[in-house]
Amino acid sequence: MLKRCAAALLLATALVPVMPAVAQSPTPTPATTATPATPPKLIVAISIDQFSADLFSEYRQYYSGGLKRLTSEGVVFPRGYQSHAATETCPGHSTILTGSRPSRTGIIANNWFDLDAKRDDKNVYCAEDESRPGTDSDHYEASPLHLKVPTLGGRMKIADPATRVVSVAGKDRAAIMMGGGTADQAWWLSPKGYVSYKGVAVPPLVAKVNEVFARRLAEGNAGFALPAQCVSKDFAVQAGNKSVGTGRFTRQAGDYNGFRISPEQDALTLAFAAAAIDSMRLGKQAQTDIISIGLSATDYIGHTYGTEGTESCIQVDRLDRELGAFFDKLDKDGIDYVVVLTADHGGHDLPERHQLNAMPMEQRVDKALTPKALNATIAEKVGMAGKKVIWSDGPAGDLYFDKGLTIAERTKVEAETLAYLRAHPQVQTVFTKAEIAATPSPSGPPESWNLIQEARASFYPARSGDLLLLLKPRVMSIPESAVMGAVATHGSPWDTDRRVPILFWRKGMQHFEQPLGVETVDILPTLAALIKLPVPKDEIDGRCLDLIAGNGDSCAQ
Repeated sequence: MLKRCAAALLLATALVPVMPAVAQSPTPTPATTATPATPPKLIVAISIDQFSADLFSEYRQYYSGGLKRLTSEGVVFPRGYQSHAATETCPGHSTILTGSRPSRTGIIANNWFDLDAKRDDKNVYCAEDESRPGTDSDHYEASPLHLKVPTLGGRMKIADPATRVVSVAGKDRAAIMMGGGTADQAWWLSPKGYVSYKGVAVPPLVAKVNEVFARRLAEGNAGFALPAQCVSKDFAVQAGNKSVGTGRFTRQAGDYNGFRISPEQDALTLAFAAAAIDSMRLGKQAQTDIISIGLSATDYIGHTYGTEGTESCIQVDRLDRELGAFFDKLDKDGIDYVVVLTADHGGHDLPERHQLNAMPMEQRVDKALTPKALNATIAEKVGMAGKKVIWSDGPAGDLYFDKGLTIAERTKVEAETLAYLRAHPQVQTVFTKAEIAATPSPSGPPESWNLIQEARASFYPARSGDLLLLLKPRVMSIPESAVMGAVATHGSPWDTDRRVPILFWRKGMQHFEQPLGVETVDILPTLAALIKLPVPKDEIDGRCLDLIAGNGDSCAQ
């Protein structure tokens, strides 16, 4: 368990500054050319939620902190892919440290429907145990139950039980999917601070970090200064009743949502991670340890404000600086560590701003495709008005036919649904479960896959729907509303949501950049090779990426 450590607490306080002053740029690490031959002592796996390849490249010239170190000194794959169609948080995180696509991890979406579930709520959240009495998909006990494959940390512990596996994140699903079911520690942020599975005692260090969180939350935030690169983005955009694009993250004291949807959240998570590394002495013993870090603020900001306003611009700048401080701390501690940084999916900006910026064809999804409206339309077409015939939780993704339908009714419902959706001008295609199941698992460059191959990479027979609905590109799957909650989202099979950066760094690594497509499932075998951990190729979907520039092969076992 994590132990009390005064130095760690001081670090947590230092990395979460009382005032939102602009941090100083960290001292650059000197470039070297000798690639280390020995395994690193610590693996640091970082996922920035909704950090698309587009967002990564847009601000690349402005990086001065941790992202600059990774891009100028590390191995850069700017065209990484979350190669599956269901580009959501839980499926994406399930690929990063398992080497497996959702078709193997079983994590097909953030939520799916289990019409045989022994509860009224048939909607199942990816990180819950739906068999727990009195729970539903909004009020649940967190669980790694649904992840069907081991993570890298789990494989490391099998090879060497002394390995410590730690996972911290802003979201439970990020911590759980990257840490896996055998993690020694898994913590995620809540209004009460960082929490773990039900029944897990709170160690002294976590209690201290939560005290820092409570103090910071109680202080409020006067907002962040606008970096020079963000000035051109400082104009208001209206979406329903919501005006976005000019925010500075001003927050009233005690406003948890304001804290969560701001750079403050990621700063605290990185502080916690650094304190855990220090307290547990990760990377300081004979074996290799691993810590996964889920940075969730970019996603919350993207949903709330979009990806192209001052809010997102400030977030990327602050994140770059906080990562620099985090890496500097590890350097000062003398830890031999390797970093991989990627994202669980990309994202798409709100249509209203795209329409102002040279993309007038951008649009929001037709309300007729939302679950309630679609069910009502199809039920009336098949003569079952007022009855439940289709289950779904959004205007795209998996659709499930009600289990109470007779064979004849089901056949009629399927035919009417296919005809209706395929005629809709915003629908790209609809695949049946049989069509997807008959498609071989895809291989080859992920940028060359067609839609049914992407769908196959997300397909898990026991959980996937009877139909899969995919919208056309440039159709935002959030409908127009007078009162807007989220203004933008992700989840499509298009490159804006599939493409993510994949960056590796280790002291002594020779920098190079490979612009061709790779997959996030390639991360596990790549890291496993660095620590000489055999992984049977038939148990994963990814391939090892050679991180040695020029001659030599880091994948050679």
